[in-house]
Amino acid sequence: MKIINTSEDLTFYRNNLSTSDIGFIPTMGALHEGHAQLIKQARSHNQKVILSIFVNPTQFNNPDDFEKYPSQLESDFKLASTLGVDAVFNPSKSELYPDEYTYKVIETDFSKLLCGAHRPGHFDGVLTVVLKLLLLTRPSHAYFGEKDFQQLTLIKSMVKSFFIDTQIVGLPTVRENSGLALSSRNARLTVTEKLKAPEFYKILTSSTSSADASRLLTQSGFKVDYVEDKNNRRYGAVFLGEVRLIDNVSI
Repeated sequence: MKIINTSEDLTFYRNNLSTSDIGFIPTMGALHEGHAQLIKQARSHNQKVILSIFVNPTQFNNPDDFEKYPSQLESDFKLASTLGVDAVFNPSKSELYPDEYTYKVIETDFSKLLCGAHRPGHFDGVLTVVLKLLLLTRPSHAYFGEKDFQQLTLIKSMVKSFFIDTQIVGLPTVRENSGLALSSRNARLTVTEKLKAPEFYKILTSSTSSADASRLLTQSGFKVDYVEDKNNRRYGAVFLGEVRLIDNVSI
């Protein structure tokens, strides 16, 4: 497996591939079984697989959240290699933002709702970095999890709007047996919080309305950021201690 740190080296690597059948998985690292499923899907449907690991600072509206985001590069490289990733792009901020974020992608509708309403500028950062990564890797397919369903929807729309020749593939949320959606942020939960966290999914799925879910989550000890129903899907975000958890379910 090749580890690439600069945009120039990634462009050189991409230009010298003998195939355009390339699967790409953008991540912020701290890889878990959810990421593994994305990699396995990419590996089974493409000649080459590229993974990126980059904790993108422009999508964090809370500097403390950025500083505490989990990092485990060596184990991430080992897992990626074991699963058959051909190359990992692990750039610095200056590699992806030589313009210091002067230019950005702004979506003016759906990105302003749900997580976008509660994390100003979040999706500007997400869409900007994903566009940069897609332009650098030029994949035939790019893989994302449905846990971030709003993000997945926005990326699909961006790719269509900018005529990018990449098929965006969404895969179902991977959950623990308890129902808790796998997330890199779960590593920051205390033992007690980890035991309580599965109630988030259970309440989202069992409540008769978003208002009912919000009330029950509050009663259960979560700090509710939002619970909203849109387009036959219930979206929710809560805080458990210092950790913000998101999830969504079909209704």
